Amino acid sequence: MKLMILKDQLNDAIQQVSKAASSRPAIPILGGIKIDVTHHGITLTASDTDISIQSFIETESGDKVNARIDKPGSVVLPAKFIVEIVKKLPADEVEIEVGDNFQTKIRSGSSDIQMVGLDPEEFPVLPSIDENESFSVPGDLLKSMIRQTSFAASTSEQTPILTGVLWNLMEEQFKFVATDRHRLASRNSHVETSSGYRFSNIVISSKTLVELSKVVPDNQSLVDIVVTDNQVLFKLGHVLFYSRLLEGTYPDTSKIIPQVFKTELVLDTKKLMDAIDRAYLMSREEKTNIVRLITLENGVIEISSSSAELGRVTEHLDASDLQGDPLRVAFNSKYMLDCLKVIDSEKIFIGFNGAMSPIIIKPTDHAHSLHIILPYRTTG
Repeated sequence: MKLMILKDQLNDAIQQVSKAASSRPAIPILGGIKIDVTHHGITLTASDTDISIQSFIETESGDKVNARIDKPGSVVLPAKFIVEIVKKLPADEVEIEVGDNFQTKIRSGSSDIQMVGLDPEEFPVLPSIDENESFSVPGDLLKSMIRQTSFAASTSEQTPILTGVLWNLMEEQFKFVATDRHRLASRNSHVETSSGYRFSNIVISSKTLVELSKVVPDNQSLVDIVVTDNQVLFKLGHVLFYSRLLEGTYPDTSKIIPQVFKTELVLDTKKLMDAIDRAYLMSREEKTNIVRLITLENGVIEISSSSAELGRVTEHLDASDLQGDPLRVAFNSKYMLDCLKVIDSEKIFIGFNGAMSPIIIKPTDHAHSLHIILPYRTTG
């Protein structure tokens, strides 16, 4: 195998696929990036068996020559090293030549690097996916839906299904739900599908979705999504992103969402977030993260936290609207901050049904997202 390729094209493709390479591979081949070279172009692939990413570089795009192929072939190179070395090469072009026993030479400008390659025949085969049915989502919408839900997924492997985000597509309503049993985040959006395409109980690892969001373009370019029984494929131009689905049945969370409330609040999102952020500094020192919210007279709410060693923080905010019973509630300030940071609305609605009932948080200007936080039982 021998080729000359533009450094920026090679670097971009390596950065995209390297997210799927295992950092602590059980076998060395899973820590590598497979490079396949034909006269049509160069295909780079990385896989840790849970996720696989593939990127294709055309030899020519328009009038631009991206690569010159002298001899087709394949090799697997260690991702950890190739990711760092390619972006630091001194010239705009990179020559790669693979000799006997996959010994690889990389030349660029004054640099001459020799690497020990691995046999591409040992590299895992990508999943075979039937692409007859698919649907498309704008990249910026997909990134937003991931950002607004993935943080609420569990990080504990004791319940693997809760480390994922639940996907449902029904009647052109695309919905994400994530919960760790202490909080919940959901986001839905209208998407256009053909012939009533639908699915339910598809669960994808939240870590995988965070990695996916790093390669999804931050614009309205469409991402094609293909869902099968155990795999999902995302097609983004010249990049293919495969993910294994989590096995199991996601719990039904719809029953825990109340429709009426004893106390209703409307608050400025940023002012509330800033006040809780300041209170969080004190609660963090106490290692409890507990912040208290009390409704006062004349539409004022009090936010406070305390530390036995440091003291107390108290904030007062004017509510845009306050109706219903007086309330005194305690909650995890980090959970509240996590949800306020992803709400894209100037004002939020908060609904309560008492100090030990779930706290419901929603934007006021649309019904696309909803957050739930369970309160704390405190003695103070």
